[in-house]
Amino acid sequence: MIVSYAELAGTLERGLVAVGLDADRARRCAQLIADSTRDGVPSHGLNLFPRVVSMIRSGAIDPHARAVRVATHGALERWDGGRGIGALNAYDAMAAAIARARATGIACVALGNTSHWMRGGSYGWQAADARTIGLCWTNTLPNLPPWGCDSPRIGNNPFVVAVPRASGHVVLDMAMSQFSYGALAGYRARGEKLPVAGGFDRDGHLTDDPAAIEASRRPLPIGFWKGSGLSIVLDIIAAALAGGQATHEIPADPERETGLSQVFIAIDAASLAGADVERIADEVIASVQARYPGERTLAARRQHLCDGIEVDDDAWAVARALT
Repeated sequence: MIVSYAELAGTLERGLVAVGLDADRARRCAQLIADSTRDGVPSHGLNLFPRVVSMIRSGAIDPHARAVRVATHGALERWDGGRGIGALNAYDAMAAAIARARATGIACVALGNTSHWMRGGSYGWQAADARTIGLCWTNTLPNLPPWGCDSPRIGNNPFVVAVPRASGHVVLDMAMSQFSYGALAGYRARGEKLPVAGGFDRDGHLTDDPAAIEASRRPLPIGFWKGSGLSIVLDIIAAALAGGQATHEIPADPERETGLSQVFIAIDAASLAGADVERIADEVIASVQARYPGERTLAARRQHLCDGIEVDDDAWAVARALT
């Protein structure tokens, strides 16, 4: 089914109000979910909406909770998400980092006790729209085998870096696995093979079959051992700064994936004399002469705003049933 952005966002907003969110919070959350879907990432937008609803109904997520600051020192803050809506907690944490960076040049907000943030790139775009450089990451439930192991013990721990640019922000949004589980599900649903090997099958052979990787629970870390190592250090830093849980402490059931630890960093480069970020970014992109991170997102956004957004029938049915 094809729907307009306005219909998608409006339906999600009414559905979120129906499951207990205040009107202003429902509107912001619906926008974040609709934006991800509009930008060509439904796996971390509308397609995750049914899980959010289910977790609210089970009590795993508190729809009324708002993230609060519990400690601060200089440009560093620690926040508690209260098991609230992950996307809203993340948005508020990045907003706080941006606001503090205006005064200090750089700021870091570590957020603990929160839930799945949905599309991590949303908070990179948020920082870039505010003309700041943004970095953020989250740990996850154990869903990625460390290099040399065959069982999930580390998280795919998405990592985001964003650079503001008038002609199109540069936004890198990547998981520590070659393909996220959401991406694997998307390829499987479309009956497509992966463009490159994305993990191992149950017999330990590299494969481009998304269903085989989902069944084995052995996605491939990016850069093999390098992605495995990066996942581990990101997990340590997030849990330590947030005073929260590390991946091995997070329930392995996606329906109970709460207590995550996240980090949000904003850099106000304009406050530093001579830091001409936009000019340098333009020159680098021109020299590369290839697609840059974020370019495909902008193309998908333009197309979907013009032609409408194709939605998953099952996820759309859940959203509509609430209104």
